[in-house]
Amino acid sequence: MANHKSSLKRIRANEKKRIANRYYAVTMRHMLRDFRALTDKTQAETMLPKLVSAIDRLAKRTVIHKNKAANLKSSCMKKIATL
Repeated sequence: MANHKSSLKRIRANEKKRIANRYYAVTMRHMLRDFRALTDKTQAETMLPKLVSAIDRLAKRTVIHKNKAANLKSSCMKKIATL
């Protein structure tokens, strides 16, 4: 266990940030799941900007790696092209 007051504060702050990051990541995964389930191209095209924005936000906050974000966005674009 940490001995310094600042270390204890850092532990508390890190836990809050971890929970928030998990929430955003799970929300993005649910959006991705819903997007992949779509069969209508117009619905997919309207949902795509929101999904890409969420993925970019997670990459910016380093919740997910930037290359993973690029791969996810690429697969979404491929999905729309095949619809």
